[in-house]
Parts: sequence; structure tokens; C-alpha cells
Amino acid sequence: DLIVHVRDITHPETVLQKATVLSVLRNLNLPSHLLDSMVEVHNKVDLVERYKPTEENALAVSALHGHGLEELKQEIEKKILTATGKKILTVNINLEGPQLSWLYKEATVQDVEVMPEDGTARVKVIIGSSAFGRYKNLFPN
Repeated sequence: DLIVHVRDITHPETVLQKATVLSVLRNLNLPSHLLDSMVEVHNKVDLVERYKPTEENALAVSALHGHGLEELKQEIEKKILTATGKKILTVNINLEGPQLSWLYKEATVQDVEVMPEDGTARVKVIIGSSAFGRYKNLFPN
């Protein structure tokens, strides 16, 4: 669904390496949308003083120090959701019913926040449109 190209930005041949990777990817005859949506990641920016990417849409990270990783995670999540046609939703459910079990089978459950005082839970899921439509039909409330 997504290509993430991680480059060692301190390598003396980093520009040539990028060109080589892009050439190989083009020769694989991948769908154009994969190449167009590729996430470009410049790693080891902690080794370059005040590093700013000169390439459009490149994300600067330091895996060693954790710099930029949250932004990278958000970008990957956004592009994956776009590519797969899914969305992230939070639904309120009654824990006595079959909703939670259904969501575990038909969606990707990311978080469950139980409210024991009223027997409900807030469930954060990644779900496709058709699955969410089925969910609404099965559990209209």
C-alpha cells in the first residue's frame, strides 16, 4: 500500500543512492500511485547541524534520538488510510452486546476505553466504509 524510502542523509552518495532506488522501483513496473505517494525519509539528521531537507515532502528524522518519528508515523498513517480507503473512528458500544467482538473480527481495534460505571466502552478502530456500513446496519444505536 505504501513505499517508505529511508535514506542515510550523511552518506556521501545519498543523492546517487536515491536515483538508483527510484530506477529500480520504476523497473519493477509498480503502479504509478505507489511511486507518487512514496514517503521520503532522511535519517541521521542528528549528525548534520541544523539539517533541513531540500527535497519537497521529505521528512527529517533521527531514529537514534527519536526526532521526527511521530511526524513520520502520522504521515504513514495518513497515506495508508488514503491508499486503503479506510478511516479511523471512535464508536461507543454497550459491552453486554456483540459489538466489540464484531469490531475485532471486521476492523482493526486500536484502543478500548471501558466505562465500568455504565457498562460501555469507547472503541477506536480503523475500518473500511463497507464494514462500517454493515456495523451501522447491525447495531443502529
